[in-house]
Amino acid sequence: MVGVSTAERAGGAEQRAERRPKQDRSRATRQRLLEAAVACLAAHGWAGSTVAVVAERAGVSRGAAQHHFPTREDLFTAAVEYVAEERSEALRALFPQGAQGAGADRRAVVAALVDLYTGPLFRAALHLWVAASNEEQLRTRVTELEARVGRETHRIAVELLGADESRPGVRETVQGLLDMARGLGLANLLTDDGQRRERVVSQWAVLLEETLG
Repeated sequence: MVGVSTAERAGGAEQRAERRPKQDRSRATRQRLLEAAVACLAAHGWAGSTVAVVAERAGVSRGAAQHHFPTREDLFTAAVEYVAEERSEALRALFPQGAQGAGADRRAVVAALVDLYTGPLFRAALHLWVAASNEEQLRTRVTELEARVGRETHRIAVELLGADESRPGVRETVQGLLDMARGLGLANLLTDDGQRRERVVSQWAVLLEETLG
């Protein structure tokens, strides 16, 4: 086995140290692009959200944007998936011990789930869905993304609510909650009727207590 000199070891360490800042900058650039893409999609819709617009908002060159995301579809599907994951993590952080962390307060869980559908993520996702209805290539990717996000959100909801899906009707009740939350998110696009939303959340919490026990 050939030995490695002190100078060679030092040189290798310097190269690794140089690579780390580059990797950090690359990750930071990617995150800025994803956040800018969601903001643009929510504010301008699909038609007004080009790669150039996103790159300008993120403060990077168009070439840098295309280095990370070769196509427009790559950029926007990745952006919505990224923020969906971030929101799932934020939801878990509210109840770090699952159903026990929720303190059996199902109303708080319902309110947190509804909040998932009333922010910029949902608005951006909606624009992406509308675009996907007319773009065959985009439709397949968005459909797969929505299915994956939907499964994850359902799983988190079941966990936080302490729901036993082996009981008849429980799975449908949880899915109905998520469908209701999505409907409130759609209504919120036109007008922020917070008082009505609070009443609906309270009523759903009562229904869940009766159904889930």
